[in-house]
Amino acid sequence: MKKQLAVIAAAVLMLSSCGGSPRYHYEVRKDLSVYFKNADTVIEKVRSALVRRDSRIVIEYTSSGDNMQDIDDIVREIMDYAVSETDCPYEGDYIAYQNGGYRLEYSCTENSGSYSYELVITPDLYTDSDQEQKVTEKIGEVTASLDIDSSTSDREKARRVYDYICENVKYDTIHKGESAHHMRSTAYGALIYGHATCQGYAVAVYRLLRESGVPCRVITGTAYNDITGEYEHHAWNIAEIDGAWYNIDATWGSILDSDDYFLVSDSALTAHTRDEKFSGSDFYKSYPMG
Repeated sequence: MKKQLAVIAAAVLMLSSCGGSPRYHYEVRKDLSVYFKNADTVIEKVRSALVRRDSRIVIEYTSSGDNMQDIDDIVREIMDYAVSETDCPYEGDYIAYQNGGYRLEYSCTENSGSYSYELVITPDLYTDSDQEQKVTEKIGEVTASLDIDSSTSDREKARRVYDYICENVKYDTIHKGESAHHMRSTAYGALIYGHATCQGYAVAVYRLLRESGVPCRVITGTAYNDITGEYEHHAWNIAEIDGAWYNIDATWGSILDSDDYFLVSDSALTAHTRDEKFSGSDFYKSYPMG
């Protein structure tokens, strides 16, 4: 029997301003509709809470059965889809790669065969709403300084964004080994402090390109470091130009002061290896490389 959604709250959860219909219609893709009648709405509202950088997200629902054993899987599915790509500059990869996961607490009460559940999600977000407001303001300043407008070609937009990041962001060597220093992995670190590690570079490029109207994704994997002689975790971008996708690695471009990592094919990135989720044939069908 299908379970019904009763209440979702974290104060009042409003849809993010990107709006529109969900890119992923969850109820026809997975079986979350077994638990929620309107699963898409649940996901959209959780996504909106993450965009606002809410510190606490509460999902309440009632059902006619005991599904306590499914709670972890239910929340994992909700969170995965809440950070899935939507083509909105401050959703999708922008949330996913500035988020260290979440802590979950839940409870259930039973009354005459009806089960009431409360799920409390505490996300580990790397920035707060005030910091994100500063990023948004900085994005506007940078876009204006680069003279990016509707008449600028996507290739030229990418060129100006790449050059700006390479010239204005320095690699954060001070905090590189400090896993608890999350600011190094954010657009805030890159654009406001001017220092970041590869993940911070990648989300800054993502946000700038998306805000400029250029489709972009964050790619993770490994890259061979000639200095250490080791493969290291790495993040970079792909961007769509004239119907094909190209790699952009502003981190290496900045460190090496090189154009060799701007709009290049996979074969040109011989030291880079994508994570499995970005290297399969299904992914390449969606993102055909130039």
